[in-house]
Amino acid sequence: MAVKRIVTNIAAGDIAQASAFYGEILGMGVVMDLGWIVTFGSASPTTPQISIASEGGSGTPVPDISVEVDDFDAVLERIAAKAIAIEYGPAAEPWGVRRVFLRDPFGRLVNILCHETSQP
Repeated sequence: MAVKRIVTNIAAGDIAQASAFYGEILGMGVVMDLGWIVTFGSASPTTPQISIASEGGSGTPVPDISVEVDDFDAVLERIAAKAIAIEYGPAAEPWGVRRVFLRDPFGRLVNILCHETSQP
């Protein structure tokens, strides 16, 4: 038996707001839309993971979602263009990632990160 996918489900009154954040900021496309649920994904291969944490590292709260990207600077530019408030960072962490925390339209704390070695 192998876990093929882990999907975070977020309750929201207006799911259309998800496209502006997960689509425009993170560049994810809609892979399923049933009207009452929209699932975003990317074309890159991923590994299912789940993390259990007592803190978010560097004294931060535990984020609701962590999203690894391949071009951190491009995401920072998109965040700035949309004038989204940053709650932490951008920071280069001692464990080898660059990251930033912000809230999605539904109030979830999102950790966007890139491993230092995967920067272009």
